Amino acid sequence: MPSVPPTESAYDRTRLRQWHLGHARSAGIERRTLLKLLATASAAGSLTVGRTTARAATPLAAPGIVKPLPSDVFTIRGTNAETNFAALRSTGPLTPVGHFFVRNHTVTPRLAVENWKLTVWGSGLRGPAVDFGYDDLRALPSVTRTAFIECAGNGRSYYTTQQNQQVSGTAWTLGAIGVGRWRGVRLADVLRRAGLARGAVDILPRGLDAEVITDGVNLGRVRRPLPLAKALDDVILAYEMNGEPLPPDHGYPVRLIVPSWVGISNIKWLGDIEVSDEPLYSPWNTTLYRLFGDAYPADGSAPLTRQSLKSAFELERGATVTAGQRQVLTGRSWSGGAPVRSVEISTDGGAHWHHARLRDTPRHGSWVRWTTDWIPRERGTAVLLARATDRSGRRQPEVAVHNTQGYLFDAVVRHEVTVV
Repeated sequence: MPSVPPTESAYDRTRLRQWHLGHARSAGIERRTLLKLLATASAAGSLTVGRTTARAATPLAAPGIVKPLPSDVFTIRGTNAETNFAALRSTGPLTPVGHFFVRNHTVTPRLAVENWKLTVWGSGLRGPAVDFGYDDLRALPSVTRTAFIECAGNGRSYYTTQQNQQVSGTAWTLGAIGVGRWRGVRLADVLRRAGLARGAVDILPRGLDAEVITDGVNLGRVRRPLPLAKALDDVILAYEMNGEPLPPDHGYPVRLIVPSWVGISNIKWLGDIEVSDEPLYSPWNTTLYRLFGDAYPADGSAPLTRQSLKSAFELERGATVTAGQRQVLTGRSWSGGAPVRSVEISTDGGAHWHHARLRDTPRHGSWVRWTTDWIPRERGTAVLLARATDRSGRRQPEVAVHNTQGYLFDAVVRHEVTVV
């Protein structure tokens, strides 16, 4: 077994090549069906996402979400709830459970822990399937990790509203991210107790939410394979979030936390894990979570890798500020590739830039809060910009490379306010 886990990019490119050659198995769906869906995804035209709608003054509701959704904290987007960034201004580095965004492919299942079990099975084990109950997991040595979870489509709406490009998918602004402190058991410990075989190469975690139907095709339950090296590295089966048992909307009783990998890898409501001695594939890294468009090959890019670099103001879009009065602007920046090194701010649409003050020590898996002072002088519309650079040297660009499904938006976002 390799001692160093591969990057997700290297792993997925290898699996994609193997799958096209027929050397990787399409788990849970016929290969010919997946090929048909892939051809459709490659040829499909773009769809326009709706612009952000104004929040109601009354409590909100979304199909299948259990927790309260106060209108000053969330914007409802179909079966999902996006965090309003202005609501994070009074919070710390961790996102409170009541502010954490919800990404549901279907609806939140209501599971009873006494009836729950995790089944580990497959050709990559030395013996038959092994079941773990909730108490079994909690009896194992625990670990705690701080990690952000971010939807691959976070920022998608700006392809349309800022770059005038069409995309398909949920019209997130920048609030499809949250940072949590997750406690659980190392996946490596569970796999070894289940009898991990020397020939295992992939694992396939699967959720207990309802099966996903797309274009009349049943894709099955949400699942996405991981290489064994990553599974044995830093992945955990989490049963606590910010010191409390996982809430239903965030994966109760147990979810996967895959640090630094795209949000879809962090399977909620975990029900079983297939351990395989042959490469695996699923719809969630073939037709979904890949890049299609003019900048990519005709059959799409390799499956998505880590999330991109972003910055957001903790201020309502269109907010009114008073000329001549000192304003304290705050916000957050984060990167899926490396800790944030610096953040620059412009209050005049990019004509001039200055460095913001960082409020946190930059770390892998978390964001950095920042602050800067501003005294607006001229009345009218002011365009605020925040631009981050991470320790790899990557800096947010002025324009994001377009893809038809609107993933990985990383451009500097134009944040307009009114000075009176």
